[in-house]
This record gives sequence, C-alpha cells and structure tokens, in this order.
Amino acid sequence: MKKSEGIHMEWIDGGVTAATGFYASGVYAGIKKSRKDMAMVYSVVPATAAGAFTTNVVKAAPVRWDINLLKDNEKAQAVVLNSGVANACTGLDGEKNNECMATAAADALDISEKMVLTASTGVIGKQLPMDAITSGVKMLAEGLSDTIEAGTMAAESIMTTDTVKKEVAVTISLDGTQVTVGGMSKGSGMIHPNMATMLAVITTDAAISKELLNEAVHEVVHKTFNRISVDRDTSTNDSYIVLANGLAGNEMITKKDQAYDAFVAALYAVSESLAKKMAADGEGATKLLEVTVTHAASEEEAEILAKSVITSNLVKTAVFGNDANWGRILCALGYSGASFDPDKVDIVITSSYGTLCLVKDGMAADYSEEEATKILSADAVTVTADMKSGMEFATAWGCDLTYDYVKINADYRS
Repeated sequence: MKKSEGIHMEWIDGGVTAATGFYASGVYAGIKKSRKDMAMVYSVVPATAAGAFTTNVVKAAPVRWDINLLKDNEKAQAVVLNSGVANACTGLDGEKNNECMATAAADALDISEKMVLTASTGVIGKQLPMDAITSGVKMLAEGLSDTIEAGTMAAESIMTTDTVKKEVAVTISLDGTQVTVGGMSKGSGMIHPNMATMLAVITTDAAISKELLNEAVHEVVHKTFNRISVDRDTSTNDSYIVLANGLAGNEMITKKDQAYDAFVAALYAVSESLAKKMAADGEGATKLLEVTVTHAASEEEAEILAKSVITSNLVKTAVFGNDANWGRILCALGYSGASFDPDKVDIVITSSYGTLCLVKDGMAADYSEEEATKILSADAVTVTADMKSGMEFATAWGCDLTYDYVKINADYRS
C-alpha cells in the first residue's frame, strides 16, 4: 500500500490488548462442547467506533445490531463475541437474544447497552443458549485484563474451525507520539471477497475523528479482507470492528495529512496480516496462495484478475498437488471479465524455494517441471501475472483446496 512508504512501523507482541486502555478476556461458557467460546474486548473510556459488515442480504442479528448502533452513535466501549452459534436466520427470538447479550454485558460493565457491540459465529439457524451466554458474560467481565495473555485468550475464544489463533499488533509515531494498533480475527471457512465468515476486532489508542475512521476502515477493508477467499461463500456474520480510544494522547486526526496516512498504514498492516493468516488457515488448507497482478490497465481490473485466480477451484487443486498447471491460471484470468491481450501475459511463481517463469508472452516458458514442483511445495506460494497493459496492480490471497475441506464441511454441524 503506497501510504506505508517512508513510515516507520514496528511489529510488537500482542493483539487487542496491545493499545493503551484496552482489556480483554476469553472463557468457556458452555456453548460448544469443550473449546473456549466467548470473548470480550473493553476500552476503559468510550472509543470512536467504525465497522464494515457482510454484503450478504441475509444478515445475522448481531450484524444488524452493530450496523444500527454505529449509524446512530459515535462511540462504543465494548465488544462481546460468541462462537459456536451464529444467531443468523433466527427471527425475532434471535434479535431479542442478541439484545439480551448486549444488555448483560452492559450491566456487567456498568455502561449503556448502546456502548456494546456484538458478534457471533458458528452454526446458522440455532438460537443462542441464553443461560450459557449470560453466565459467560459475567465471567468475561470479571476476567478482563490488559495483558498479552488476556488478548490471546480472547483470540482463541472466537475460533470455530480455525486451527490457529490470529492476532497481531504494531506501533507507529504520530507527530512524536507513539500509537499502537492491535487486532484479532477468526476465519477459516465460508471466506470470500466482500468479507467472509470472519470476525475481526481492531483496537487503537489513536485519537481520530469518526468521519476519518470510517474512511480509513473502508479503504483498508477493501484492500485486505475483501481480497481473500477460501471457498467462494460469503457469510451472514462478517464483522470488522475498530475502536479508537485516543489514550495515546496524539493530536486528534481530523484531516488527511501525514498523521492520517501513518494511521491508515498501521491499520492496513494489521488488517493485511490478519487477512493473510485467515487465508492460510483456510479449512483443510496446506498453503497460502498469493496472487499479484501487475501492469494492469486499472487497479479495479487488477483486483478482478487476482480474485479470479484465487477463487478458481482448478487453480487451487493444482496448487494443492504442487502441479504447475499454468493453463488453469491463464484460463482464470481469461474469464474474469477484465480485458487484456493474452499474447502478452507472463506468469511467474515464487516461494521460499525460488522463482520460476512458467509463461512468457502467453506461451509456455522453458522451465523445469521438477523445479516448479519444488517451488509449489512450500507453505506459501506467490503467483505473479504481468498483464503488460498498464501501470496498476493488486494482490489477493487464498489457499489450496484439499480433501480435508470436504471432510470438514460435510459434517460441520455434527
């Protein structure tokens, strides 16, 4: 992202508790059979809040709750999340249960329910077990801490089919003041551009206006979470929430200046890292697939082309089999809807095992199949498609498609 050029940024340990004034907790409340299943993130002061949510017409109760709260209120102070039950397609009872979860959190934290955002993930169509929810909220409030470990507990508690927790944090300097941006997310399946079965909570101690936080959120989401795909399914529950409590003490960001650019760069870095972790942890996946399209006629076309490749099942299965079947890549570029000259396209694959050109000017290059197989066997593989038709570029992230994806989703509810 161009805004990161010339900006000093440092990666640090932690996640949602890395920024000043943020506490978190995670517990087993009894929603799932054994794994931790509820989390809470809390700011000691009301925080400027913004978010982005699923584009699916079918929206879960917590998504509708959050959209309405963020539309009507500038601030929020807490997010309470559950895994195991999505609270989607649950009618009026689902709406009431979601409000009860928010109210229980508000009571436990002694704040207004309008300060509580909610998020759920899990099986669609089931009602929340409210006894477990209400007792879980009390445990969460009592266990709040600002330690790194508390942030990790929260990140672990929102996992469903995820195999690893996903959290990250960075620091930047805004006019001499150190500002931290940290976050956590979950997502492994039902992942597709325009958000995914993902929950993400980003916290920062930066002071920034609601208007500019909204702009930053939508700019960053478009270039990170909207550019990942695991299985072409867009979820009912996607929620990306950012809380900015201002406790770093920087001068309030109210215009698009260097401080704004630095903040956006930090938010982008955290969001891109979480998005890539989600793509790499796709259900059953063995490797991250990164596709970068260069020299496209426009950024929009570059994005369309990159997404077309990462969502191709034939490309994904070839990557799983370490098969340099570049015809599938060129084919996916061709049906993307973007216009280009196929006789000019170069395709290169890269991993920790090296770099190899597979296609030169739309035709097979003189390459070693054995070397190609080795490059594709790494746990992260990059495909670069040079369209030679302009100056714009875009990157999208996905994963391979394996036997285990079918196994996981064939009996997801059981």
